Amino acid sequence: MALFDLRLQDVHNKLNNKELSVSELVSASYARIAETEPAIKAFITLNEEQARLQASELDKQLQEGGERGLLFGLPAGVKDNIVTEGLLTTCASQFLSNYDPIYDATVVRKLKAAQSVTIGKLNMDEFAMGGSNENSSFYPTRNPWNTEFVPGGSSGGSAASVAAGQVYFSLGSDTGGSIRQPAAYCGIVGLKPTYGLVSRFGLVAFASSLDQIGPLTKNVEDSAYVLQAIAGYDAGDSTSANVEIPDYTSALTGDVKGLRIGVPKEYLGAGIDPRVKEAVLQALSVYESLGATWEEVSLPHTEYAIATYYLLASSEASSNLARFDGVRYGVRAENPENLIDLYKKSRSEGFGAEVKRRIMLGTYALSSGYYDAYYLKAQKVRTLIKQDFDQVFSQYDLIIGPTAPTPAFRIGEQVGDPLTMYLNDICTIPVSLAGVPAISVPCGMADGLPIGLQIIGKAFDESTVLRAAHAFEQHTEHHKQRPQL
Repeated sequence: MALFDLRLQDVHNKLNNKELSVSELVSASYARIAETEPAIKAFITLNEEQARLQASELDKQLQEGGERGLLFGLPAGVKDNIVTEGLLTTCASQFLSNYDPIYDATVVRKLKAAQSVTIGKLNMDEFAMGGSNENSSFYPTRNPWNTEFVPGGSSGGSAASVAAGQVYFSLGSDTGGSIRQPAAYCGIVGLKPTYGLVSRFGLVAFASSLDQIGPLTKNVEDSAYVLQAIAGYDAGDSTSANVEIPDYTSALTGDVKGLRIGVPKEYLGAGIDPRVKEAVLQALSVYESLGATWEEVSLPHTEYAIATYYLLASSEASSNLARFDGVRYGVRAENPENLIDLYKKSRSEGFGAEVKRRIMLGTYALSSGYYDAYYLKAQKVRTLIKQDFDQVFSQYDLIIGPTAPTPAFRIGEQVGDPLTMYLNDICTIPVSLAGVPAISVPCGMADGLPIGLQIIGKAFDESTVLRAAHAFEQHTEHHKQRPQL
């Protein structure tokens, strides 16, 4: 665990100075997994044989000398909806329990180019549909701070593995908050980049106009390093943005003097736990002491965000998941009577309850007679939500509020109440609908469970988001706290 508490830069220096080998790092990762995995269950598939072979090869390169990249030799976990050649990619679904991809996602290729080591594939809510990791068809992941509580979702395994010190960093995907909310629940840093900044090629689609891959790390500096490695234009992704990628680490100056912050009244109103509100106000006082200013603002269409998101995301999901039919790949139902029966049985047996719920909702919203009333209206409201952000960003540099309205809740507490579960994403969903970047950093504790602060920026202005998050981190101790497993 001590190795994985070090800053990425410190591990990098130890490797280059030959004080540490990649094999030792990888062994430490698997030892920690063996020690903690029975309680946490963050992984679905381990990549131990290949990871140890790769570590040996990287150690040979170290002996040959020469400066290595910052992610060189670092153990990493990859969410199980990001395809990996020769390593099962299940989306935590029985439908894909045997899916062995023949290619790598672009982000995986970029991590390989940076010579990090993939330790394994991380547990998640099935097809990224959920906010607690209880929708995994294998087993729920548990929160390292208290294993009676959820780690958040859908990237719960990605967050828990970093918080538990099993890997140095992980990749998750964020559709409506699935990086930021588990990062908040697990007391780590989770970054959702601007839509289009990181390639989605090789990410199994849930809602294509919302999905975005991002890093989960123990501190903001490490997040900047990982983002530097995975960001950039990809011709294989038609929604990839061809923008210049700055040096994100150069933004980590600690200086936020003169920064103008807007704090939406909707994010600190009814439904927000008083302890969360207090932690956010304390964080704002830190920014004031550093020379930033903040004012209350309004994002008036926030109240429509949940309904808008679940109509649009479910509609896109019903379209995207139509490809899982038991014919081309994945698990096929046995002894069907005919082709229609094959479809019915395969989809009935392969998909879990939450996935079926969203497919049904999306199919209904897209159906003849309801398309204009639901899907088209939701698209119009999405535009209004984006305009709310544009209006605030015309006067402010950042928007700050809580990542989630409460700390983590107990396993089983909300799983039978989908509407309550959906409301946990009220602070993160509007950001996804607007397509702008946001980061969650630890800002306090409540009953031994972490609280997350969400810092939201203008499109493609990750540098300012990272600068503000890093400055807060440098003047607080929250990110240094670790769960005692």
